[in-house]
Amino acid sequence: MYAVIETGGKQYRVQVGDKFRIEKINGETKTEVVFDKVLLVAGEGETKTGTPYVDGARVTAEILAHGRADKVLVFKYKSKKGYRRMQGHRQYYTEVIIRNISI
Repeated sequence: MYAVIETGGKQYRVQVGDKFRIEKINGETKTEVVFDKVLLVAGEGETKTGTPYVDGARVTAEILAHGRADKVLVFKYKSKKGYRRMQGHRQYYTEVIIRNISI
C-alpha cells in the first residue's frame, strides 16, 4: 500500500517504512506527526483519489531528526562591469519515517 501526501508545498509518494527528508516541521524527535493532506491512497487492487484530498485518510510518521542540508552557492556575475555577488544557503529539513497509512 502506498499514498501520495502533500507537505511543505511538495508531494511525496510514501510507503510504510520509508525514510525521507521533508521541509522543516515543528516537533520534537521521536514524536508522532500526522499528515492529513493525502492526495491518493492505492494498494490491494483499490485506488482512492481525492478532490483534492481523500476524506478520512491519514499517514502517520515519526520524526527522526532535524538538520540542515548541504550549502548551495548562488553566484551572480556580469562581465566587464565588475559586478559579482556570492550568496550561500542551507535549507532546514526534518527526517521522518512512515509508520502507518490508514483510510
